[in-house]
Amino acid sequence: MPVNDPVIAEQTPAADFTIEQKWDRYTGEEHAIWTTLYERQMKVLAGRAVPEFFKGLDLLNLNEGGIPDFRRVNEKLEKLTGWTVITVPGLIPEKEFYEHLANRRFVSGRFIRDGEKLDYLPEPDIFHDVFGHVPLLTQPIFADYMAAYGRGGLRSIGFDAIKHMARLYWYTVEFGLINTPEGRRIYGAGIVSSRAESIFSLEARSPNRIHFDLERIMRTDYRYDDFQQSYFVVDSFQELMDATYQDFAPIYDRLPGMSELKPSDTLAGDKIYSEGTQEYAQAGGLLAKAEAL
Repeated sequence: MPVNDPVIAEQTPAADFTIEQKWDRYTGEEHAIWTTLYERQMKVLAGRAVPEFFKGLDLLNLNEGGIPDFRRVNEKLEKLTGWTVITVPGLIPEKEFYEHLANRRFVSGRFIRDGEKLDYLPEPDIFHDVFGHVPLLTQPIFADYMAAYGRGGLRSIGFDAIKHMARLYWYTVEFGLINTPEGRRIYGAGIVSSRAESIFSLEARSPNRIHFDLERIMRTDYRYDDFQQSYFVVDSFQELMDATYQDFAPIYDRLPGMSELKPSDTLAGDKIYSEGTQEYAQAGGLLAKAEAL
């Protein structure tokens, strides 16, 4: 839990880990940080984010008066796809996270990052959660995918396969790329909410860009503390939906007998759009820069 947010500290979470957003308690400085992040990110995302992302932003008007009031957002979002945004104090257990998604409730933190460290934060904040994730929840196909993922996540608990489902979420919902008629675009929230990774994911020669493969992704570890060494690309959100609407049990049965893959690995059977040099990771990546902030 962020120690610098007294509004979180004063609340006792409900049994499902939710708290009240208490929008009226945000300061003018916090609203200004949201506006700064929003405006600079919109400049970077032009020509880089998937068109559906911008449609979602327009439908929800997420820069109206600084940090969005979830009560207003939910009036629009629920009418569009049945989703709502709820507030939690920080990271929550997998079971409750999956239950919320399965019931079309997207969990968001309340706090916003420090204005002096706009590009580095140790855990997701409200800008990542809402700006990054919520616009695509206005689109029926992606909204359905997220709910299906939540149901699949709950089922994975019985197979001791949470790790594999986390990888699927990471390489799609958080760091996914998509092919469009206009070229490759970003849809993953971890990218669209990051100025630097929005450029790195599409234009740097360092990372691999590999076509989406469900089983291959479930074998692949990821970087949680830096830019990704591999990005996976879908042809459409329908491809994601089709991959999700299958019985994962046979995959779970096969995975223990298969080797784990490093984030930088490529395989002979991969459809590779660009094989990266990995020069960024080999040079030490972001950690040395973060320590200097």
